[in-house]
Amino acid sequence: MLSTETPKDYEVPQPPSDGISCLAFSPVADYLAVSSWDNNVRIYEVNVAAGNATGKAIYSHEKPALCCAWSKDGSKVVSGGADNAGRCFDTTTQQSTQIAIHDQPIRCIKYVDQANLVATGSWDKTIKYWDMRSPSPVLTVALPERCYAMDVIYPLMVVGTADRHVQIYNLGHPSTPYKTNQSPLKFQTRCISCFPSGNGYAIGSIEGRVGIQYIEEKDNNTSFSFKCHRDGNNVYSVNAISFHPIYGTFSTAGSDGTYNFWDKDSKQRLKGFNSVGAPISATTFNRNGTIFTYAASYDWSKGYLQYPSTNKNAIFLHAVKDDDVKPKPAKKSTR
Repeated sequence: MLSTETPKDYEVPQPPSDGISCLAFSPVADYLAVSSWDNNVRIYEVNVAAGNATGKAIYSHEKPALCCAWSKDGSKVVSGGADNAGRCFDTTTQQSTQIAIHDQPIRCIKYVDQANLVATGSWDKTIKYWDMRSPSPVLTVALPERCYAMDVIYPLMVVGTADRHVQIYNLGHPSTPYKTNQSPLKFQTRCISCFPSGNGYAIGSIEGRVGIQYIEEKDNNTSFSFKCHRDGNNVYSVNAISFHPIYGTFSTAGSDGTYNFWDKDSKQRLKGFNSVGAPISATTFNRNGTIFTYAASYDWSKGYLQYPSTNKNAIFLHAVKDDDVKPKPAKKSTR
C-alpha cells in the first residue's frame, strides 16, 4: 500500500466568498485565474518560493461564473457563466467585455489558439465558436445533450455531455464529430482532460472511477478504467483531472477531499495525500508543472440541502516534488 501524506500547502489569501468552479494558470507566467459561484473571476499573481499570492484583478458576471481559461499569450482571460454569457478580460486594459451568448449557462470555455477562436459549451446542448471581434458565433455545433465537461489539446477536442455521451472533434473540421462514443464509465461524467500528447483523454465520473481512453481504435486495447476516491463503502465523485505538462502523468481530486498523482502508462499511483477536510472542486498545474493548485470548496455533489453551514472556500498551492510526478516503470508481476 502506498503511503499517503498530509499536504503542507500554502493557502491563497482573499479567496472567493462562494464555491470555486474552475482554476486556470496562464501559459506564460504564474498568474492564476479563478471562477466562482460568487459571480466573480479573480486573477492572482503566485510565488510559491516566496510563499505568497497577491490578488491582481477581479471582474464579474451577472450570475455564478462556471469556467475560465487563458489566451496563449497570457494577455486575456475568458470565462463563462450561469448568466448565459461569455466574457473576456484584457489584462492590459483591465476591462472585461461580453464575447459570447447562449440560451442556457455556459459550463465550459476554451481558447482555440491556432484558430484564434473561443469555444463555449453550454447546457443549451450546443458548442459555439467565437471570433471575439464579432457578436455572432462563427460556428454552432449541436450536441446530443447538455455540455458537462470539455477540454482541448489542438487539434483534439473532447466534450462530455449528459447521458454519458462523449463527442470527439478534430478542430481542423469542427462542424462534425470525428467520433461519437459512450463514456466507458457507467455513471454521470464529471470531468474530462486531454492527454498532453493529444492521442487520448481521461474521464472522471460521480462514481469514483476514471477512464483512460485512446482516440484511435488501434490503441483501444490500451484503454482502461480504475477506481479511486473511495473509502470502504463510500464512493465519491471525481471532480477534477489535470495532466502534468512535462511528464504526462496526472492528478485526480474528489469529493472525499483527497488528491492523488498517477502514471497512466505504468498504471500506478505515484503519490497520495490525506483529505484536506472539504471536497476538492477544481485543480490545475502551472505551465512547467512545479505548482499544483487545488480548490477546497463545496462541490454540490450532495445538493443544496446538504450545503455545509461551516463551508469554507480555499485555494491551495502545492509545490510539486519531481519524484511525486515523474513516470515510474511498471511494477513487475509477482505471479
